[in-house]
Amino acid sequence: MVSAALFISLLVFLIFNLPVGIAIGLSSLVAILVGGTLSPGYLAQALVTGTDSFPIMAIPLFILAGELMGAGGVSKRILNVANVFFGRITGGLAIVTVVVCMFFAAVSGSGPATVAAVGSMVIPTMLAKGYSKSFTLALIACAGSIGVIIPPSIPMVIYGVSTGTSISSLFIAGFMPGILIGLALILWCYIYCKKQGWEGDEEPFSWKRSLEAIWDAKWALINPIIILGGIYGGIFTPTEAAAVAAVYAFICGVFIHKELKLRSLISTIGGACSTTGTTMVILGCATAFTKILTIEQIPAMITNAIINATDNTIVILLLINILLLVVGCFMDTTPAIMVLSPILLPVALSIGLSPVHFGIIMVVNLSIGFITPPLGINLFVAARIGSEPLETVTRGIIPFITVMIVCLLLVTYFAPISMFLPNLLMR
Repeated sequence: MVSAALFISLLVFLIFNLPVGIAIGLSSLVAILVGGTLSPGYLAQALVTGTDSFPIMAIPLFILAGELMGAGGVSKRILNVANVFFGRITGGLAIVTVVVCMFFAAVSGSGPATVAAVGSMVIPTMLAKGYSKSFTLALIACAGSIGVIIPPSIPMVIYGVSTGTSISSLFIAGFMPGILIGLALILWCYIYCKKQGWEGDEEPFSWKRSLEAIWDAKWALINPIIILGGIYGGIFTPTEAAAVAAVYAFICGVFIHKELKLRSLISTIGGACSTTGTTMVILGCATAFTKILTIEQIPAMITNAIINATDNTIVILLLINILLLVVGCFMDTTPAIMVLSPILLPVALSIGLSPVHFGIIMVVNLSIGFITPPLGINLFVAARIGSEPLETVTRGIIPFITVMIVCLLLVTYFAPISMFLPNLLMR
């Protein structure tokens, strides 16, 4: 009865287009009132306790760091470096976009932030160079989803907090899947642009120009080395690394590049606060939702149902991936991880997967949700930046979703892609 009230009310609230965090909170309240096991005051308590965690402090700090880097000129300088080395290849500007998104992912941890920061620079240029609108906007929407796979990654922090998995191990495991997806997107861009006849820049390679671009971007290029090197070198924790990233981005934007003025600084901090507030409400409400799931033993029931349906590991993983792909169409990454990781992790453990490998599968899978309608937040961000209707983006997104799903299957069924680096560094 309580489980039915929980999920039916959640579905109804989502159908009425309530914000996801509010829908999760209200459905939790309905279940509490129906069940009577918890007091209604528990929901208010969960809003506090669900966000009262040292690792979760990394989320607002990484969000702020991403906003500051976009406004402070860091992204622009990374783009110039990538263009010097890859701009002459067929489809060079498309390839440069993927490379910049991969690099920006190593300092922001957010998919929409990556789309906003990189897209505002490359979309006008690509359109001016003759790339089609649907391809351009779909590309930046898809490449931006790498922002949650290459560490640092906000969804990995959420998963680590929700399941007790080492966040540092998740960060290490995310490198190779992120690079795999980046290379796959680059290959598709080259093939498609070759077919369309979209050539690269005609300007010949110059060491002088290359070194000048690298020198101008030196502070931007050092950023991920400081952040990730500090984490893996044991100098600071992922949460402390987020603080370092935010401070470093502020220093670069205000004192080094001098492009972050007072007015833009205020609006940048305001944007980060808005995103953080939304995320924290989702986290708090998802804490109450997860508690009710545990009380009602729903994770155990789903685990038994899947295992009883089949004992074939390949089929079980396929069913989990299909479920996550469908959920990603309708639910944002953060609440999806908060709600589903306690349910699905026992299933993964029962078939011999490590929590780290399964965490990477979840993050890669749900990153596809950034580019799948109707939720697809990256699609909306790309459409807004390109000043085009959403239909323009969705027309070009199918090939990119296909590439992402192929990479997801490789990550799912070939564990070394995720686990090689963690196993190597843990010896």
